[in-house]
Amino acid sequence: MNISGILNFLKLLAANNNREWFLEHKSDYLKVQSDFEDLLTVVIARISLFDESVAHVRPRDCTYRIYRDIRFSADKSPYKTHIGGYINARGKKSNHCGYYIHLEPDNCMFAGGSWCMPPEMLKAVRQSVCDNIDEYRSIVEDKAFRKYFPVVGEQFLKNIPKGFPKDFPYPQYICCKDYTVAYRVPDSFFENPNFVDDIADIFMQLKRFADFTNETIDELE
Repeated sequence: MNISGILNFLKLLAANNNREWFLEHKSDYLKVQSDFEDLLTVVIARISLFDESVAHVRPRDCTYRIYRDIRFSADKSPYKTHIGGYINARGKKSNHCGYYIHLEPDNCMFAGGSWCMPPEMLKAVRQSVCDNIDEYRSIVEDKAFRKYFPVVGEQFLKNIPKGFPKDFPYPQYICCKDYTVAYRVPDSFFENPNFVDDIADIFMQLKRFADFTNETIDELE
């Protein structure tokens, strides 16, 4: 489980993002892929201690192709310069909130949530937040949660969404366009011999948020 080796390869790939270089270093990439799957194996086992729903997930179910879809992109670089894995009990394409690991030089993170939900699902999650605001606040405003995830969502509406009370006292919790959280870490995070314990702590806090949103999302999928 050589994380520094993964990050070093990705740095080189970013500097040599072309087919010829990649083919010459295909064996290095296969080693990176294997090391990343080893990391996922360990992390899945740790998450399973507090979330049994992911115990059946295999590392290869979590990973994404290294090849970029360049059909509609101005950037024609053929390869991604990061590697990611989404540990999700219902599959990585599900709206169900899972656990995401992203390795990229100077941009590593642990994240989760539900992106690009259908409008009716997003409205239902917002309604659940509105109807159960005390429970929701007890999760997202808890110090242990905010240590890693001080903000929920990446993009926000400027005004209260249609159909919700204009005087709702916590607009930030229903104006987000997605229910996601992310915790970025420096590359040196992985130099700590106990970094897997730290990942488990991060995802244990994420589970509290996931349980809340998944209660609504799973009913609508």
